[in-house]
Amino acid sequence: MAAKKIVIGSDHAGFAYKQLLIQQFSANSLEFTDVGAHDESPSDYPDIAEKLALEIQTGRFDKGILICGSGVGVSVAVNKFRGVRAGVCHDTYSAHQGVEHDDMNVLCIGQRIIGIELAMEIVRTFLAAGFSGEERHARRLEKVLRIEQEQMGGV
Repeated sequence: MAAKKIVIGSDHAGFAYKQLLIQQFSANSLEFTDVGAHDESPSDYPDIAEKLALEIQTGRFDKGILICGSGVGVSVAVNKFRGVRAGVCHDTYSAHQGVEHDDMNVLCIGQRIIGIELAMEIVRTFLAAGFSGEERHARRLEKVLRIEQEQMGGV
């Protein structure tokens, strides 16, 4: 696996998968930083998405993983942060394509949508993928980054 330092978070609806993923992948010499939730008590996904996004922005983490009931809520929230490129992936093709072509750095999955074995395979695929750097992908990424810069006021 290419990525070694991972930040991970979930709301209450993704807590069980988060715990299983940490357990499974920690055995593969991956370092996880868990930004919550820390139990299955009701929690708000925007709070967890914000914590994860701020960690990604520091540059200390290779990639991030967010889990909620559908994957959609955390994706919407985390994509509001500069430098975060997140996608909801419930198949392995999207997980590697999102990284290889779009430089996706946060994977969002829904615990209520897919089984744990598929979730583990998607995470494995996401962590192993790297941005291709091909001219057409780099050109498109540059356009996305320009849009982000313009929309966020050049800050």
